[in-house]
Amino acid sequence: MEVMQVLHMNKGDDENSYAKNSKVQSKIISLGKRISEEAITQMLRSNIPDIMGIADLGCSSGPNSLSVISEMTDIIYAKCRELGRPTPELKVFLNDLPCNDFNFIFGSLPAFYDRLKKEKGSEFGPCFVSATPGSFYGRLFPSRSLHCVHSSSSLHWLSQVPAGLESNARTAMNKGKIYISKSSSLSVLEAYSLQFQKDFSSFLKSRSKEIVPGGCMLLSFMGRRSTDPTTDESCYHWELLAQALMSMVSEGLVEEEKVDSFNAPYYGPCAGETRLEIEKDGSFSVSRLETFEIDWDGGADDVDTTSGAASRGQKVAKTIRAVVESMLESHFGRDIMDELFRRYGEMVEGYLSKTRTKYTNLVISMVRN
Repeated sequence: MEVMQVLHMNKGDDENSYAKNSKVQSKIISLGKRISEEAITQMLRSNIPDIMGIADLGCSSGPNSLSVISEMTDIIYAKCRELGRPTPELKVFLNDLPCNDFNFIFGSLPAFYDRLKKEKGSEFGPCFVSATPGSFYGRLFPSRSLHCVHSSSSLHWLSQVPAGLESNARTAMNKGKIYISKSSSLSVLEAYSLQFQKDFSSFLKSRSKEIVPGGCMLLSFMGRRSTDPTTDESCYHWELLAQALMSMVSEGLVEEEKVDSFNAPYYGPCAGETRLEIEKDGSFSVSRLETFEIDWDGGADDVDTTSGAASRGQKVAKTIRAVVESMLESHFGRDIMDELFRRYGEMVEGYLSKTRTKYTNLVISMVRN
């Protein structure tokens, strides 16, 4: 599976789109706002450049795409007013893989610019938004062109399926599973860990060249509290998806070999793994590294199956579908998607009725040395 060609959030704004099913990601952005504000404020105390480069890596599409930039402009505007300084011109770069639905974002820009003008007036320096397609595991921007880099709900996606687990591998190392599970062999765990180390190291090396000294980087992505990668908080949402697929195998709806040859290009690291890679690179100093929990359905308050509203399981299934359907469809075909996610929603509903498992999110604030 070529990740760059098949990984993208569901496009448009229909019922299965990412635009309509990204409440979890929105909640994650909101929970990280305090740390973002702290980092940007600290950077501006040291220096307010005439032209400020900002990048949001893994911007996706839908309402979340411009919410991060909107929050950043609010912070910059407030701090510059407090210091009695004019706001800098802002060069904003929205990055995602080339198959991302950038057109949806472009359609939202006129309203974004109108809001800036209405709320901040002529004293707010001009803001120029553009798209930069490409993988953030390589270089994206000129040297020392960025002052602030943000990425939310993206770095848990790997650049590729770990070596040895690819669909063309001679032997299925992770039989009947699509990610790490309690039954996975040590070789599977090591393959995922090594791929994360390689990718995160490449990410840090690329950003170290693009961010000015004293610039900040704010990262938020799925992880885990435990050092054990097989804990439920880290992998059980994938385990249930594998179970849904295998239930279809048992009924002859999906070929077992198809399941055996699919492995998710995903990894949720623990804080220790992440900090170790940052220290090995040496280009950044960690200001904060925190974890927080979030409900699988984003903490929805409108769950009521008796009134016809979506159940928690259905909400989780829609959220996951909006994110991973492009990869699954490429591998298994479009025809099984509705049935697969119907079964998945039922399994999630049953699981959540018996447990309090939540996602763990890592939030990291760093300064370029």
